[in-house]
Amino acid sequence: MEKPNIIEYSVFGRYALFTDPLSKTGGEKCTYQIPTYQALKGITESIYWKPTIIWIIDECRVMNPIQTESKGIRPIKYSGGNDLSFYTYLRNVEYRVRAHFEWNENREDLAHDRNENKHYDIARRMIERGGRRDIFLGARECQGYVEPCSFEGEKGAYDDTTLSFGVMVHGLTYPDEAVREEEKGKMTVRLWDAQMVNGVIHFPRPEECEIRRVLHKEKQKQFIFEKNFTGLKEFEGGGALGIIEDIG
Repeated sequence: MEKPNIIEYSVFGRYALFTDPLSKTGGEKCTYQIPTYQALKGITESIYWKPTIIWIIDECRVMNPIQTESKGIRPIKYSGGNDLSFYTYLRNVEYRVRAHFEWNENREDLAHDRNENKHYDIARRMIERGGRRDIFLGARECQGYVEPCSFEGEKGAYDDTTLSFGVMVHGLTYPDEAVREEEKGKMTVRLWDAQMVNGVIHFPRPEECEIRRVLHKEKQKQFIFEKNFTGLKEFEGGGALGIIEDIG
């Protein structure tokens, strides 16, 4: 696509937990100060997703002051019973996100579904409705809410501030989204040197992250007729009606 279809939305909630993996070693969780690329990608996929497309997160604007709050939590132990931990959450968050989708070139089996206007129109409608699936801000207990917005509209808490957050997790590259040839058929973790300039986080594309490590081999998911999908119309926006027509 020469001109990618761009969507803009606001996501907000009372709490968020974008877990720093280093904090998990002691059985407790502490949030990053800003959302990761992968967390925002997951939120965007909860708004609208199909395996035909890959969402690329371009920018994130931090609207509210960064505040944290610690809570006593009783997580379930693998051996049974409960433990006592302290989780550190972000409090009263709002982010404005700009993203666009591209075709998943690893999915030649879904090439028939590459209808740009269809996916763009559905994505915009889903933003207006608050998303297709529940929105979570990093963790299941952090409910989020989505609504349309202007990315540059209104004043943010850090519009005149530039901050560095050091090396952070950028996200995971799954086998069916891998661009680099050496990472196909594998799961890869990506890291980056996070910066916020005038309140806006400009994310590098996944393949542009230089700090990366292959975790393990993994097969690309296959879509098999009448096993994990009912027919071609399911991939063409037919919805429930399309499924019924295929079966009938």
